[in-house]
Amino acid sequence: MDFSPGTINPAKRNEDALTFLATRRSRPPKMLAPPAPDRAALIELLTIAARAPDHGKLEPWRFVVLEKPALDRLAEEAAVFAATHNLPEDKANKGVTQFAQSPLCVALVAVPRPTDKVPEIEQTLSVGAVGMQLINAALAAGWGASWLTGWVALDTRFTGPAFGLQDGEWVAGLIHIGTEAHQPPERPRPNIDAITTWVEA
Repeated sequence: MDFSPGTINPAKRNEDALTFLATRRSRPPKMLAPPAPDRAALIELLTIAARAPDHGKLEPWRFVVLEKPALDRLAEEAAVFAATHNLPEDKANKGVTQFAQSPLCVALVAVPRPTDKVPEIEQTLSVGAVGMQLINAALAAGWGASWLTGWVALDTRFTGPAFGLQDGEWVAGLIHIGTEAHQPPERPRPNIDAITTWVEA
């Protein structure tokens, strides 16, 4: 994809980074396989993820790393939870397979901080920025990655005990990381003209 440098100094452009960002594509867990990043590699990715906008330096987020034995356990717990709460079969299966298929998962937990200086919405946006940073860091490092939710991330009856959540915390996303087994096709992207307003005066 060709981008005009516009008014930016071309000498400061990072063409590799721009090309990566213009072509990045998430990989769902069913397209991921072992191996996953080891702890040293994952710490690098988490460190990059934490370099996100964070008004007030509150760190309103934390990571829960789910390695394969934990994912297998959570798949079993999700199946039991789904049966106990009479979830529809297709909905139950989506939650169970999300854990069962994943080689590694990072639960991104939102941790709202009590403060009068930074509105909670800004803290939530910071959580989202961390998630995007982690996805892009994983993809840039050569891994496949995707950000999913579903009932296993949103139903507090399950998430509280599953991820050890404290009062007020919630799961912003389950970020799955592994080796890309299959490359997904491109999908339709937004029409920039349709969502952009130019204000000239």
